Amino acid sequence: MKKLLVLLLLTFNAQAQNLAICQGEYALCAASPATPTGNSIVVGNKVFKEGVAVCPVLDGASIANLDLMGGSCTAAKGKVWSLFGFPPLSSFPQAPTWEVQPAVARTFVTTATSGMSNMWSFECVKTKKVNGVQLADCFGPLNESPFDGDHVKIGSTVITQAPVGATFPVGGNLP
Repeated sequence: MKKLLVLLLLTFNAQAQNLAICQGEYALCAASPATPTGNSIVVGNKVFKEGVAVCPVLDGASIANLDLMGGSCTAAKGKVWSLFGFPPLSSFPQAPTWEVQPAVARTFVTTATSGMSNMWSFECVKTKKVNGVQLADCFGPLNESPFDGDHVKIGSTVITQAPVGATFPVGGNLP
């Protein structure tokens, strides 16, 4: 699985123009499902349906696409960016209890009735604490590829750490 994560990071590097390692608080949505908000979100001049995911807020090094973050790792007061731990974390707080659990990657194939969400480098609003874990509501596009910013097609294979049965799991389509 580590080899797959390295491949994904190389793909990010090939597609994104402005990657950076940020330090400090960030939301980790890797194992979170998303729920459609009914709104739209524009990413790179393309319109997508918007989703919201509840994600734990962590502190440390994370990888970011500054092109989506206004060029800065700094979030507004009461907010954080949804990023990925760097290097990838082997365990972190996960729903529904928000206890620390191992990160378990899996793949699935998108269908006409189910898809994925991309929360990487999108803004989140800190909400409440559960079992000592700060949570944030993160808003991002449904069925948008973190690799090329295009719509994810039906039949695409996606990697996620969200459990089987999660709605619009946060993840990335495999190249």
